[in-house]
Amino acid sequence: MNAGDTAWVLVSAALVMLMTPGLAFFYGGMVRAKSVLNMMMMSFIALAVVTVLWVLYGYSLAFGDDLGGGLLGGFDFAGLKGVVSTVVGTAPTDPNAPWVDGHQIPHLVFVVFQLMFAVITAALISGAIADRARFWAWTLFIAVWVTIVYFPVAHWVFDFNGFTGVDFVGGWIATKLGALDFAGGTAVHINAGAAGLALAIVLGKRKGWPREPMRPHNLPFVLLGAGLLWFGWYGFNAGSALGASDLAGVAFVTTSAATAAAVLGWLLVEQFRDGKPTTLGAASGAVAGLVAVTPAAGFVSPLGALLIGLVAGVLCALAVSLKYRFGFDDSLDVVGVHLVGGLVGTLMIGLLATTGVNPAGKDGLLYGGGLDLLGKQAIAAVAVLGYSFVLTLGIGFLIQKTIGFRVATDAERAGIDEAEHAESGYEFSSLRGGGSSLSRTADVLASKVPTTAGKEG
Repeated sequence: MNAGDTAWVLVSAALVMLMTPGLAFFYGGMVRAKSVLNMMMMSFIALAVVTVLWVLYGYSLAFGDDLGGGLLGGFDFAGLKGVVSTVVGTAPTDPNAPWVDGHQIPHLVFVVFQLMFAVITAALISGAIADRARFWAWTLFIAVWVTIVYFPVAHWVFDFNGFTGVDFVGGWIATKLGALDFAGGTAVHINAGAAGLALAIVLGKRKGWPREPMRPHNLPFVLLGAGLLWFGWYGFNAGSALGASDLAGVAFVTTSAATAAAVLGWLLVEQFRDGKPTTLGAASGAVAGLVAVTPAAGFVSPLGALLIGLVAGVLCALAVSLKYRFGFDDSLDVVGVHLVGGLVGTLMIGLLATTGVNPAGKDGLLYGGGLDLLGKQAIAAVAVLGYSFVLTLGIGFLIQKTIGFRVATDAERAGIDEAEHAESGYEFSSLRGGGSSLSRTADVLASKVPTTAGKEG
């Protein structure tokens, strides 16, 4: 084992964990004031639910020995048995893996790193159904969804032959198809985006949408959240090198380049379309660039990353308006940013990937690799999109028809925070009227000031 590699992956896991609170601020600032607590809790609860399931069986289903067809791992690591005091990466590296031999880190370190990916993926979906989902129904949805959607897809994409066990067989996208996904463009972003679209269809439109303005109530929260996401994403992408290596440096630089280009691309669209660049646009552009570069971070050059980011910024800025054309209420643009951005990054690998950056990768069309890689990328993207959308649609309808997924109309109009949590994000009652408690407090304090105060001279 290499102490530097181990330390970097541990730090990266902590950075990715920070992305979920960052997402809570990002989403929380984008909703109306009466929904901010519920929105933030939808991200926060993912940390609790997914962690428990990951320890019990989730990691095993994702990274256990394949049960057949590259579709699902077995129960080799249920309860994390056999994980303590062992290492991963002892077998020769799968030729389809995005790294070369030598990445041996403690197994538990790899477990916790991958856990944070599972958490953030579930939390991302919540933005599509802001303002109208019951808290416990959402909590149940997370548990069911990660079990039958995320854990299998993580096995497909992230589990390589022999990595977690010498004779273990991995997932079909990683080992048989040979598509490239460095840090989760398919398993995280296309997966979450397709699920968000399905849930938006199941729960229907918010009351008053799109007639009533539903503007973000706290843009500083949005910018804070975007900044935390950008910061944490370095662990997401550069940490996926699984070592303190040149490849980690490549992923760090490409992540920076793509994100910066996407911010500019989104703002340019706003300038030409709307006449003004917005802070919400800057934050959304940054996230779009981060999404798009995720699958490509370890396979493209810095110049390639700039192009991916620019294309993602422009296309995602245009895609967020699709919900108005097709009539689905994707409240916080999970589809427009994560699904579209994930597709952009996944497919552009087929054009811009180069072994000059990563010898363990492949060459895309523009580097003499032909159309083969592009075809594989498209198959992986469509497979994950279709699987996630169909199963999420079924889970959502099942919950809606049994315990009910959507809050009552009165609760939605009055404020979901009060209805679901008996709390409000902002307490304004003490500031109301001339007889407010604030005024009374001022009167009490004034009465205690000595009459000679200020007359000492």
